[in-house]
Amino acid sequence: MSMTDPIADLITRIRNASLARLDKVRIPASKMKVRILTILRDEGYIKAFKVVKDDAHENIVIALRYMDDKRPVIEGLKRVSRPGLRQYVRHDKIPKVRGGLGMSILSTSQGVMCDREAKARKVGGELLCHIW
Repeated sequence: MSMTDPIADLITRIRNASLARLDKVRIPASKMKVRILTILRDEGYIKAFKVVKDDAHENIVIALRYMDDKRPVIEGLKRVSRPGLRQYVRHDKIPKVRGGLGMSILSTSQGVMCDREAKARKVGGELLCHIW
């Protein structure tokens, strides 16, 4: 059975694992998910991730990050553009998340990138998700 929205699945698994205070979560792998996780790692929302090959499938193991008092670093994740309703924005119309405390992830013609990088390169695209 194929999945209709793998990015929403990624976001939901990370959200559920962080609410359950799990150290690691395993998800099916794809190039888009790896790029999104690279951005989350570089921005400090997750510790690390690793692509692992099990039998015939590739999975990604994500090490979640928590603060000293065991609160998750990721307070919220929201899928913006979805298969039924795509959301596209120009570089000058990229919304601020939580007044600049969060970030957006976009899929552009130059690859998947965070909102700051898209504004700096002056490129718009599909608004994938918000994270704070």
